[in-house]
Amino acid sequence: MFSTWGDYAYRFRRVIPLVIIAAIVALFAIFGTQLGDKMSQEGWDDPHSQSTKAAAIEQEIFGRDDKGDVIVLVRGDEPHSATSPEVKSSMTVQLNALKQKYPDNLGPITSYFDNGPKQMATEDGRAAFASVAMAGTGEDVLKNFRIVEKDLRNIKVAGATVEIAGATAVSDALDEGMSRDIKRAEVYALPAVGLLLLLVFGGVIAACMPLLVGLLSIMGSAGVLAILASFTQINVFAQSVVTLLGLGLAIDYGLFMVSRFREELAEGNTIRDAVKNTTATAGKTVVFSALMVAVALSGLLIFPQAFLKSVAFGAISAVGLAALLSVAVLPSIFALLGENIDKWSLKKQTRKRSEVVGGIWGRIPTFAMRHSTIVTIIIVTGMLLMAIPLGGIKLGGLNETYLPPNQDTRVAQQHFDEHFPTMRTDPVKLVVKSDDPRAVSQIYQQANKAEGLSGPFQISQATKDGVTVLSGSVADRNNYSRVVNYLHDLSYDGADIYVAGTPALEVESINALFAKLPWMLLYIVAVSFLLMSLIFGSLIIPAKAVIMNILGTGATLGLLTLLFVDGVGSTLFNFTEGPLMSPVLVLIVAIIFGLSTDYEVFLVSRMVEARARGLSTDRAIRFGTATTGSIITAAALIMIVVCGAFGFSTIVMMKYIAFGMVIALILDATILRMLLVPAVMHMLHEDNWWAPAWIKKLSEKIGHNEQLATPTTVSPHSRNLPFSELMKRMQEDKDEL
Repeated sequence: MFSTWGDYAYRFRRVIPLVIIAAIVALFAIFGTQLGDKMSQEGWDDPHSQSTKAAAIEQEIFGRDDKGDVIVLVRGDEPHSATSPEVKSSMTVQLNALKQKYPDNLGPITSYFDNGPKQMATEDGRAAFASVAMAGTGEDVLKNFRIVEKDLRNIKVAGATVEIAGATAVSDALDEGMSRDIKRAEVYALPAVGLLLLLVFGGVIAACMPLLVGLLSIMGSAGVLAILASFTQINVFAQSVVTLLGLGLAIDYGLFMVSRFREELAEGNTIRDAVKNTTATAGKTVVFSALMVAVALSGLLIFPQAFLKSVAFGAISAVGLAALLSVAVLPSIFALLGENIDKWSLKKQTRKRSEVVGGIWGRIPTFAMRHSTIVTIIIVTGMLLMAIPLGGIKLGGLNETYLPPNQDTRVAQQHFDEHFPTMRTDPVKLVVKSDDPRAVSQIYQQANKAEGLSGPFQISQATKDGVTVLSGSVADRNNYSRVVNYLHDLSYDGADIYVAGTPALEVESINALFAKLPWMLLYIVAVSFLLMSLIFGSLIIPAKAVIMNILGTGATLGLLTLLFVDGVGSTLFNFTEGPLMSPVLVLIVAIIFGLSTDYEVFLVSRMVEARARGLSTDRAIRFGTATTGSIITAAALIMIVVCGAFGFSTIVMMKYIAFGMVIALILDATILRMLLVPAVMHMLHEDNWWAPAWIKKLSEKIGHNEQLATPTTVSPHSRNLPFSELMKRMQEDKDEL
């Protein structure tokens, strides 16, 4: 099947690249350039939760709660420095001018400085504030803030400092940080990856091939995301994840394709046969590898949060596009280039397979197999120990602590929370529906008995159409659950009580995630196992792979908990330790599992290929590890470089994903794939290849054991042995193990 496509790629080598590249460029030009205007800031919460329903009731009766949109905070060092007549007069003039300049962008302004409530200033007069509402709902709120932001930040008063805080200001800061992350990845990661590819291949032309796939993947993904955003909500965070995964995997896939094509040429194959063999082997592996990653990411669709669904849609599109470009475009370009793939080389020709197997990459699996028991015990024990910190994981929601400690908006929000702890912009609410006036009074009294409040509940919306809204503040934002669970248990005959607000949204979102998480894991494991069974023609190898993936994922999450929850290295990497955002935890689990399976497919496919051509189990393990070791390591390094660009993100959740991928890649590409896989497969020996006959037949139908073209003579430019001759000699060698 894949060999046939390779033949088509050779025959239509001038048409296929032009058509596909033109389509990608058109997709980006028509749709991708509009992506920024279609991104959403919403979608973090469970749309079916009680708190979401409560928010809808409140908005329907009273309109959107906009009091926490923007806080203009005035602070001074001396008593009454923020409440003096001069400050009040200056602030009133500036806020009125702002309202007159932007009548369509601003909502009501409630200000201490203009006869506002006394509670809007501290008793000592060192701090006071104005609440500035933005007009509109949904995405319009943030758009309006960006229109007025410059003038807001230009507000100044003598003798005091003016700071801008509030929920909308925090959202804008997070959004701007993510946009900078994407630009950083594109500006810094691509040149660094290009240099790394040049070192790997030693040739300019060969190094440009994976970069071409990476660039086209970014452009195509932007177009696909823009189209999806026209039909469903796509969170702005999705673009960062898509860039991270799409760019990294696209370059990795291109790396594997180029490496195999050069290897086939070095073995003396004609250009046509080299293209066919590359597509039948590396091409097939790329397709199934992308499918495995897509399966892991599709598990996110099980969850109700629109954020996770949008990341799943975008990332699956990016991975699929990366595989399509690698298998559809690169073989045709290889056919056009031929031996010019090595043009402008900086080092000698590709090493022959016998040299690779006899080198360091062949000695590593030999060592692991010779000491298989002790290697397995040490690595498994180490992985389990690294997973121990996972027991202390804490989950939370999106807030200003995801910004750098010294970021202006974060500092302003923290100052506001310190001065006005009972008026925080993330209150817990009770929406009460009842025609009985006594109901609200009784519920109010019960609610104030909750442990963990920073002050008593207040009536934030007086009774209208039988609906009343009470608001309170939770003292410990890292432990909302105690207060929220208490409020959920409140009841009163003749009244419907809904718990709402940010604390309730977070708690219910976490509960929804944990309710769905086992189903996601079951789905990913089951489908991955089935696909790997078809790829490898074995049931034992997929079972081993799943167990190793679980080990690697657990170890990675344990180390991430140590870093981001316990705070090890927080000063060095400029972030504040604290609870992890629950949807991001689920996302990183899917990504890590997908990447682990990705490298497993590349490694074991080469072992299966060697085994199918007559090598013993140990020889096949050694050959597969040796011939893919350097490529898997290079692929992991490339992904680490791409992730590293996001590791310098100003947004903690992007650091979390980037660090998670870096840790997973280091563990996976070195300890697991190079040592544990050979050791365990050596101990399993012939059992590795067991599967029912029907599995093996299905495996053959999808391209396993495809007949490859072999050279009859060695080409003049190569000193390498033909592949079949190498296999024969290796089989006849004395067993070194």
